[in-house]
Amino acid sequence: MSSILLTVHVVLFSLRGDALQVFLIRRPDALWELPGRALDEQESLENTALRVVGEEYGRDEIYLEQLYTYGEPLRITRQRTISVIYFALAPQDSKRSSNLCEQCVDALPALADDHAEIIAYALRRLRYKLEYSAAGFELLPAEFTLSELQHTYEIILGEKLDKRNFRRRILQAAIIEETSHLRTSEGRPARLYRYQPDAVAEVKTRRLFP
Repeated sequence: MSSILLTVHVVLFSLRGDALQVFLIRRPDALWELPGRALDEQESLENTALRVVGEEYGRDEIYLEQLYTYGEPLRITRQRTISVIYFALAPQDSKRSSNLCEQCVDALPALADDHAEIIAYALRRLRYKLEYSAAGFELLPAEFTLSELQHTYEIILGEKLDKRNFRRRILQAAIIEETSHLRTSEGRPARLYRYQPDAVAEVKTRRLFP
């Protein structure tokens, strides 16, 4: 009986400009794949995922959550492979290593094996998490304007949100707080906010967007 390979891969999302991006690595056969590693016998699944992020993205402190385990016998023809998938969220001001390439989730290149299916499922999970958690804040810098916050949710959800209704409800939710800083641009200076670290973790955020 042939050996079974156990791997850990990470779907790493970030925002760049006006698009949600996922980070991929190009293989020698010109296909693209999610960054990952074979599981070390002396390492836990989560630590392997953190090592992937640390080596490829250059940071260890990042939002990370186990997504799903893929183990269909024929998903990879080269060798029977079971892959534990994590997804991670990186703020806009993060830096990455030269091994990773940003790809817009709406215009992905040719992907290896079942990685297109994996990314699609991770995106659905991310959108779902906006309904009950503050995951969207993980994609923002530490301080942000209300317009930037709304734009982040619009990009992830793929829909426009009413500006006045969004602001009223996000402030009523009491999960962000004003800072003393302003962001200046060509127009009127905008107040900067930050996520309250002591806010209730399970926030029914989707209620903000009827």
